[in-house]
Amino acid sequence: MTVLIDPPAWPAHNRLWSHLVSDSSLGELHAFASENGIPERGFDHDHYDVPEELHDRLVAAGAVTVTGNELVRRLIASGLRVRARDRRAA
Repeated sequence: MTVLIDPPAWPAHNRLWSHLVSDSSLGELHAFASENGIPERGFDHDHYDVPEELHDRLVAAGAVTVTGNELVRRLIASGLRVRARDRRAA
């Protein structure tokens, strides 16, 4: 079980954002986020959006940095991925 984070590269709200995911369990992801002060409002179906200023702290807490492509590949392999069209339907 691993919590993964991609580099901050996603612009929104005048800052860059990373994605925080688990490769095995939403429970693991929620626990890690809670332990590290990530608010629940940052959760988006299968990942947390986290601002770039938290990236290094989350890595120090145990999140493993991977590329955006690797993050998506492992999220899909975990079975936890929620596709964009399914997000819109929810």
